[in-house]
Amino acid sequence: LIHPDAAERAANLAYFEDMMRIGAAMEVHTFITESGHHEPEHPTPGGEYRFQEEVWRRMIATGKELAALAERHNAKVLMEPYFGSFFASAKRTRLFIEAVDSPRVRVLLDPANLLEINDLHEMFAQLAPWIHCLHAKDRKLHAIGGVAAGEGDIDYREFVALATKHVPQAPFILEYVGAEDY
Repeated sequence: LIHPDAAERAANLAYFEDMMRIGAAMEVHTFITESGHHEPEHPTPGGEYRFQEEVWRRMIATGKELAALAERHNAKVLMEPYFGSFFASAKRTRLFIEAVDSPRVRVLLDPANLLEINDLHEMFAQLAPWIHCLHAKDRKLHAIGGVAAGEGDIDYREFVALATKHVPQAPFILEYVGAEDY
């Protein structure tokens, strides 16, 4: 979604529409995405690509296109924030959701993805009205890779309490866990 090339973005949106069409045939109406990544070969002045004003405006326009596709196919698209992406913080994600202004574009909150930037209370304070799903994995601070819930620095008692308080209807999906460590 973040690619600067219009043809590349159009192809990615067409892919989303194909998935929504296939999903509708299977009675699946919720889809999840991040913003994607793009690293220019020759960076331009003005800071990191994902934080440039032009990229923000283009992502809002792309988000609105995605919302229109979701409307056409009776779908929802959940944006998953991650501190190393366009959706780098809970606030930035909220501002994006507000700017796109569509009930078809919402949030999947994975606290491990924002732990470097936001604490749990900030995440829920910024995003609670738009959260439609939760991922449960963990992360050690200052590390890139996630770990199974309970093996990192997220306070899971607090996470579950905040989820119960703010989004009790949201599905809670465990990640990075198997039969041996559930």
